[in-house]
Amino acid sequence: MNSKRPVNLDLTTIHFPLPALTSITHRVTGVILFVGLVFAFWALGKSLSSPAGFDAVSNALANNLLAKFVAWGLLSALAFHFVAGIKHLLMDADIGVTLEGSIQKAQITVVVSAVLIILAGVWVW
Repeated sequence: MNSKRPVNLDLTTIHFPLPALTSITHRVTGVILFVGLVFAFWALGKSLSSPAGFDAVSNALANNLLAKFVAWGLLSALAFHFVAGIKHLLMDADIGVTLEGSIQKAQITVVVSAVLIILAGVWVW
């Protein structure tokens, strides 16, 4: 089929609705959590290996800004991924699948995630 319709290849001109952005971010945070498991398992293994290893991990999380930033980033990704996952479970249960319901659930997801991310930042820093 020879279509004469224009094709927009500039993704910066496309306006995604909030439910689409939260869905995309849910997938991105899943990838971040998957990669972050390497650091989490390393820290867990190191801290359980010996008392000296526990002190090393504890000191790194207490004094190293990069370690704090990584921990906060992983907690933030976990918070958003968890809340967005609940939103997806509600959609699977056929709750709020209308346009208005999806926008409201996306707004609630962003607000609850922001609160959890701020609380994680207060806890880490």
